[in-house]
Amino acid sequence: MSTENALLTILIDRINNDTLVLPTLPEVAIKVRQAADNNDVNLMQMADVIAHDPALTARMIKVANSAIMGRSVKVSNLHQAVTRIGLRQIKNIATAMAMEQLFVSNNELIKGYMGKAWQKTLIVASHSIALMEFYLKNNKQNSLNRDSITLASLIYNIGVLPILTEAERHPEVFANPSFLAHAIQKLNGKIGGSIMKAWEFPDEFVDVAQNWADASHRPEQVSYIDFIRIGAILEGTLQVSDKSAALQVYINKGIIPSMQLFTSDEYHAMVDDIKEMFC
Repeated sequence: MSTENALLTILIDRINNDTLVLPTLPEVAIKVRQAADNNDVNLMQMADVIAHDPALTARMIKVANSAIMGRSVKVSNLHQAVTRIGLRQIKNIATAMAMEQLFVSNNELIKGYMGKAWQKTLIVASHSIALMEFYLKNNKQNSLNRDSITLASLIYNIGVLPILTEAERHPEVFANPSFLAHAIQKLNGKIGGSIMKAWEFPDEFVDVAQNWADASHRPEQVSYIDFIRIGAILEGTLQVSDKSAALQVYINKGIIPSMQLFTSDEYHAMVDDIKEMFC
């Protein structure tokens, strides 16, 4: 058996036997989510939780000042940012912002792969969130919301992490990048769904991580997966033979008004602003 096939077999066996080591949610995200689930917590207490992580504090202020919050007056401190964003949104946004902490490695080669994976995730997320903004302008009566798409679009590719971690123990496989791509394509969804379940995330996030790249999974109603798939098609993460035809599906579904959206200055400005929010 080749090294590549052996590694693939190992990964599949560990998934089936529930012995694959899954990444753990960053500590600050756990604390924020626990606080948000406490009915007695207030905005000041939430700010105190976030303040323990300077990087997250800076990100939350950026979010509060971003175009997607729709405010012209800038906030300058965490308490103002938390007040503007609100407790309902903070849980998912703070978790999303903490995701970057997982895409790190002491191995230079793995670090490079994880860095690229994270950058691609940010591009997909920027498109997904921007698309949601445009969609919500014309479709106000639905169950979709901004804070959930922010988190969903930053965890959709989370299944890649255990694959790269396991491959780190077999450096010879990196001589064949196409194998890694094959392993990720084959196992990413199943592992991603397992991670979301292990973190006890709601079903909508399990669905995203598990099914976003599965062409046979076609939600009848507009869902977060739709926005992420469009972003992945635009970025090239989701390979399609005909990009225009693939995007036409979402025009027909009423998510995209027309292909002209992607050439508009307003759309590009929104995507750039969201990218800046993550930097």
